[in-house]
Formats: sequence, structure tokens, C-alpha cells
Amino acid sequence: MSDRHFDELATRFAEKIYGGAKGAIRLAVLQADLAETLPERPLRVLDVGAGLGHMSLWLAQRGHQVTLAEPAEPMLEGARQRFAEAGQHATFIQAPWQELLGQLQEPFDLVLCHAVLEWLAEPAAILPVLHQLTSKDGWLSLAFYNKDALIYRNLLKGHFRKLRKERFAGEKQSLTPQQPVDPRQLATQLGAYWQVESRSGVRVFHDYMPQEFQARAELIDLLEMELAHRRHPSFTGLGRYLHWICRPI
Repeated sequence: MSDRHFDELATRFAEKIYGGAKGAIRLAVLQADLAETLPERPLRVLDVGAGLGHMSLWLAQRGHQVTLAEPAEPMLEGARQRFAEAGQHATFIQAPWQELLGQLQEPFDLVLCHAVLEWLAEPAAILPVLHQLTSKDGWLSLAFYNKDALIYRNLLKGHFRKLRKERFAGEKQSLTPQQPVDPRQLATQLGAYWQVESRSGVRVFHDYMPQEFQARAELIDLLEMELAHRRHPSFTGLGRYLHWICRPI
């Protein structure tokens, strides 16, 4: 298994991930968590696996100095266009995470690593690199595809044979990640480098709703309820993604 990049799937990625309520909820939760955490002063921000730059652009619009690192040129080009259309400036680096320490000289106040771990051949290998890229008094914003939520979804669908065989990865052209992340295993791996300060679930109920209920729900109501319940002790762990904000040890 190797790290998966999205050169050939950039358009589909954009439509599938950010073309509807799922993407809107994801951005709303990530932005709400960061808005609560970050100071008002401008920060140096690094977005690792920046994709199309949605979160980076939001941070740039809030006055932060943003660097986007993305290995897939079509994705990075989409981010460049997004920034240009918004009249915002940023630094763009086409590189995988393995090359970043050799290209970046100073650590950053905030490092984003969103929806990256689940696409790596060895997810734990990136953690010490992220630690070196983050200043001692900085933050890591870590969002990852939750294995628990995938298991629960398959239980609800009665996919018991799939669960017995532990076949969780999607097909070659699928956007289901190749290595959904076990949050307990990740917490253990993080322990040497990070202290987790806050935990939120991203889409703690939306993805479990019957389609007819999803179709009838207004986006404004979905966003309100997802934000209200993202840290509920019984619901956080059901989030399709989990968002952890960490401080270096």
C-alpha cells in the first residue's frame, strides 16, 4: 500500500466532498472549533494535504499568513484559483508530507492536517513530522476519518460479512479512505507528541439519517444541530470524521 493522492479525482472530490450538506457541515464544525481556540492575532499557518484550500482560504480571510502543501497538482491548482478569485494571497507548495521538513525552515503557529491520515500507507509516520512543523506554543488541527463510525454505519446496513472480514477500504476509484483511523489507537500514538485539548465529531447524525429525512431537512437546521451536538459525550464518537485540536508536549 502507498499514500494515495488525488491527481485524477480532483473534480469528483470537489463535487462529492464539498458539493452539498456533508461538506458544509464539515467546514462549519472545523471553523467553529478553530474560531473558539485561536487567538485574535495573525498566525503562521501550514495546511498539510490542503486539497482545494477551503480551510486555508477561510483562515487567510481572517488575516492569517497561510502556506498550502498539497502533492496533487490538480488540487493545488484548484486552490490557487480559489485564492485568486477571493483576492487572497498564500504560499503554495506542491509536495508530499515527507518532503516538508526539507523545504520549510521555521515551525508554524497552526498546522492543519485534515482528512490526510486515512489516505497514508503508514499514518503514524506523519505524527513526528507534524510535531516538528508546529511551534512549541502552537496548535495542531487534526481531522480524520473515523473507523468507529464506518463500523456503525455498516452495522446499521446489515453488512455483517464485510465486518467479519474487516474490509473497510473503498474500491480503487472510491472516496472511502483506504485506512479508516481507530481513534483509540491514534490517541496512543499521539501521546508521545501531543496533548488533545478538544474533541468534536463531524456529522454526528447527518450521515445516519434516512435519505428522505435528509432531503427534507434545511441546511441551516442541519448546521445548527450538528454544531450543538458535536461535543455531546454520547454522539461525538459517532462523527464520520473526528476533529481533535492538540498542543505539543
